[in-house]
Amino acid sequence: MKARELWFSKPYQTEIREQPLPPLRPGQILVKSHCSAISAGTEMLVYRGQLPTGIALDATLDSLQQQQTYPLPYGYACVGRVERLGAGVDFGWQDKLVFSFQPHASHFIATPDQLMILPDDIEPEAAVFLANMETAVNLVLDGNPALGERVAVLGQGIVGLLLSSLLAQFPLAELHALDGIEQRRARALALGVKQVYDPASAGQIAELKQSLRLPVQLSATPGAGADLIYEVSGVPEAMNLAIDLCSFSGRIVVGSWYGSKSARVELGGAAHRNRIKFISSQVSTIAPELTGRWDKARRFLTAWDMIRRVRPQQLISHRVPLDQADSIYQLLDQAPEQVLQAIFSY
Repeated sequence: MKARELWFSKPYQTEIREQPLPPLRPGQILVKSHCSAISAGTEMLVYRGQLPTGIALDATLDSLQQQQTYPLPYGYACVGRVERLGAGVDFGWQDKLVFSFQPHASHFIATPDQLMILPDDIEPEAAVFLANMETAVNLVLDGNPALGERVAVLGQGIVGLLLSSLLAQFPLAELHALDGIEQRRARALALGVKQVYDPASAGQIAELKQSLRLPVQLSATPGAGADLIYEVSGVPEAMNLAIDLCSFSGRIVVGSWYGSKSARVELGGAAHRNRIKFISSQVSTIAPELTGRWDKARRFLTAWDMIRRVRPQQLISHRVPLDQADSIYQLLDQAPEQVLQAIFSY
């Protein structure tokens, strides 16, 4: 048997490779993929050759321990059905639908600890959002939104939309979202965001700043700004807008992975004088202050529950076979406004 795998052969070029599957060793499981989700934020860094050098693609996932050297496979949101069991594997795994952090491929071999059985009430096209929903849950935990706070989310890609959908369930005073793509802004409103803005529009940013201004009688200072800002746009320059919108002693949670991209960040003015707290959020780990109560198992249970509530499969805009990988990455690169969430069907 052969597996059909997606490889990034060099920047702006992909190919499909057929690889013989080795015989199963004891303790291994063969999975036939049903679907896998393109995580556009990170995968476009791979596609465009913008990964940082000298580090593994992921700090914890076995399938992504290689450094960024082309050619390479990538992807980390695959749902499939168990087809074969190696010696010593509990027969209860047979025919189970499972999620795994695996690169895009028609088949893959894994061990039981690399697989999660799908809950009975969650369909495969919802389950492929598990990785990004886990990231959204982690962002909420790191930001710790509080009753009555004013919150803004910069970036409404899939992670931003999932994050906004979770924040919309909190008793916040205001929830705003910013994105340059109209379709994403419309989706954010449908998911419960109070107001959306185009960050490229000076008029809309001025309107947002006015919305964030507190009445003078409720504060000892003029009191403008968001208490909590999430930067998940993937655009380094957005950090300066986050600083500009942040309140005195506010929090900016940086969830974007910029790869090798960089930009000048203005840390000498308001960022310094307003005592802004910058929080780096990354899903590979849990914040030390939470580990007494939270572990990855609890975070996954929460992510599954949020998938039930949000039904993220409504965000799928493109279902394509693996053979059309090159065309969908070109579309994401050249016309991202046309794609919300793309998935590969096998």
